[in-house]
Amino acid sequence: MAAITVRNLSDDTHRALRLRAAEHGRSTEAEIRAILDDIARPKDRVKMGDALIELFRPLGGVDLDITRDRTPVEPLSFE
Repeated sequence: MAAITVRNLSDDTHRALRLRAAEHGRSTEAEIRAILDDIARPKDRVKMGDALIELFRPLGGVDLDITRDRTPVEPLSFE
């Protein structure tokens, strides 16, 4: 997982984050993660797959018969 360091955060902001975290029953770090997740990936965002389905639905769509090839793969030989 990625890590981010935030420098020069004001004492007031840090205090507000600690209070908000306590209200939600989690650590300050978990609260900040939740805030960032909500902002970066909002619940009402348009997902690419859903957008494509809606775009092509009037055309009738296509049914694909896709089966996965489960044949074992031979390992490479370096000799």
